[in-house]
Amino acid sequence: MRPTFFVKALWDDEAKVFTSQSDIIGLHIEAETLKEFEELVLDCAVDLVLANHVSPEDIANKPLRDLVPTIVWQRPEIEPVLA
Repeated sequence: MRPTFFVKALWDDEAKVFTSQSDIIGLHIEAETLKEFEELVLDCAVDLVLANHVSPEDIANKPLRDLVPTIVWQRPEIEPVLA
């Protein structure tokens, strides 16, 4: 069974960036736009899952299709209005 991990974009009004909330160990994203946030999630999330959530035993004993994670990311409910 493929593992599923979640990433949520949250707006930090003080810093004026989107930050990540996630169950992926080591994933911390800050981005000025949702597009940049999404690009960083797609670029980093799978590598971090494989590095931090998959053991050498898993690699030796599980089919590859069971190791490749599903990454579910959630956009903020309301996009901020930038001045």
